[in-house]
Amino acid sequence: MTQRILLVDDQRDVLRVLHASLETLKNTELEIVEAPSGEEALLEARRNKVDLLVVDYLLPGMNGLELMRKIRSGHPDVRVILVTGRTERSVRDELLNAGAMAIFDKPVPLTDFLDVVERALGVTRTIFPAEPTTQRTARRHARLSDLLANFRQDHQAQAVFLLNERGRVLARAGDLRDSSMEVSLLAALMGIHSAGIKVSRFIRQETPEAYYVFRGGDLDLLFIPITPLYALLVAGTDLASRERIMDTGQAMVALRNEVEKSLDSIGVTGELPAGPEAPAPALAASSEKKAKSPAPASPELQALLKGAQHKLTEDEADSYWDQAAEQRSDIPINPDVLTYEQARQMGLTPDEKKDT
Repeated sequence: MTQRILLVDDQRDVLRVLHASLETLKNTELEIVEAPSGEEALLEARRNKVDLLVVDYLLPGMNGLELMRKIRSGHPDVRVILVTGRTERSVRDELLNAGAMAIFDKPVPLTDFLDVVERALGVTRTIFPAEPTTQRTARRHARLSDLLANFRQDHQAQAVFLLNERGRVLARAGDLRDSSMEVSLLAALMGIHSAGIKVSRFIRQETPEAYYVFRGGDLDLLFIPITPLYALLVAGTDLASRERIMDTGQAMVALRNEVEKSLDSIGVTGELPAGPEAPAPALAASSEKKAKSPAPASPELQALLKGAQHKLTEDEADSYWDQAAEQRSDIPINPDVLTYEQARQMGLTPDEKKDT
């Protein structure tokens, strides 16, 4: 079944970029239509059904918000993505309250844009694909989703996510009110998670124990690792306020323990392989060749090795390095720069015997 996407912007370059990015989805069920003004977009919507409206907020004449409302009068199920240069929270709240699914600033982050388009239309996810579902994983997700849903209800959170190390959502309860940048947000958080795991190894923590709190933005975010491969994210209003932070933190620790038990019960250890990662085959082959064919030693070192038929004494070793230092002392690192000795001989250094 064909789904129509209507792109509306008075800047032709923006239309071309968005159109080209949508074509990268290679979904034959998507039909993409462009309009350079709100009036032309309204005419197009009266002639044909619109499933997704992507519109610039600051259009000449009719603005994006007015266009959204007029198109919805004829297509009540249309999903809307707004593009705007206004970053004030009050403006974004107004647009979200009007029913926009997502709001993007220019230049539009294309990865997040395509992810929202796929979610809006319910098409096959290619930007943030779901993991393969089997009967076992379905049971796991059901159990985990129940845990997250109960936590969300008990603590009035907006959304609770269980993430893996690649930033994929394994289970969730609720949604972010503004999910425009969900892909970028989760990727950034898992970058923090990866860095935290490295710190845990430096200080030899047996299990990762870290707490990340982001307070005072559109939402409070609390993010904690479960294992090196899994982490929990809780988003909501005032979750990290001084009055609630301790209770929320303790509840998250309890939730983490329950989720870890659930993962253990289905055989998911969540542990990274011990030791350094094995090199890629090409690198391993290259390393093997280097090991078999070492780089040639310097002439001085070759002479020393040839003459080293017996174990060097400490005095002999010191003598060798003293001689090498004397032989090299007059060679500047940069041929265009004088050595201190050369400068002294030319009378360019300050007199060491200064009057006191």
